[in-house]
Amino acid sequence: MNAYYLLLYFFVYGFLGWCAEVGYAAVKQRCFVNRGFLNGPICPIYGVGVTIVITFLMPMKSNLILLYITSVVLVTLLEGLTGWAMFKIFHHKWWDYSNIPFNIGGYVCLIFSIMWGVACVVIVDFIHPVIQRILEMLPHTLTIVVLVILCGVMLTDLIVTASAIFKFNKHLERMERLAGELREISDQIGENIYEATIAAIEKKESLPGRKELSQDVRNRILQLHERYELLKNKRQRVLERLMLAFPKMESVPHKEQLEELRRQLQTRLKRS
Repeated sequence: MNAYYLLLYFFVYGFLGWCAEVGYAAVKQRCFVNRGFLNGPICPIYGVGVTIVITFLMPMKSNLILLYITSVVLVTLLEGLTGWAMFKIFHHKWWDYSNIPFNIGGYVCLIFSIMWGVACVVIVDFIHPVIQRILEMLPHTLTIVVLVILCGVMLTDLIVTASAIFKFNKHLERMERLAGELREISDQIGENIYEATIAAIEKKESLPGRKELSQDVRNRILQLHERYELLKNKRQRVLERLMLAFPKMESVPHKEQLEELRRQLQTRLKRS
């Protein structure tokens, strides 16, 4: 199997996988959600996964049991390695099966592995032969041009998405530092005093019945609070899309800050 067909399979099944994810989200959430990691209509993990299955497992087509078992093992390894690699690169868990029985690290779980195995058997036995015949009918030269364009667009999309995530991680780090300074002040002056001070400053009121804080402390609290709120309210389109696409996405080093941004996004969506 040459590179020409490998690329074709990757883009076709990546697009079909994206359609399946979007359709599932539309039924579950009753709205359109781009469920892909990239901005474009493609899920690379589906493209890679199905291409690997077709490349290595087609010879097992006549043996249904062997095809199914091998598909389960292969796709489970791919999903687990992809989830682990994305966590190591971006420091986020993009999906989490921790609340589902028989999971490994939250990256893979038995029930989904069984489902992926069934899907692979259906693809190898029924879907791929049809797609293969269609692809063989495409004009070779024109298809190569289209593939080159698609590769360029996807590479650009990957760079834009990855850059946005790395910037987002720095955004979360800044929020974490501000929150840490606010917690430190709270520990020093007492949490109730801190909360009352924030409320009073926002309402431009005094603190009746309490010992007044120094103006420097009040100014520092207000400054940190305002900077935190600015970061929390800053719009980041790519990351907002990713939070909707991966509702269980978790930032291990900055879990509280990501949850705060997710709540902010949900509030914004309810108002719109």
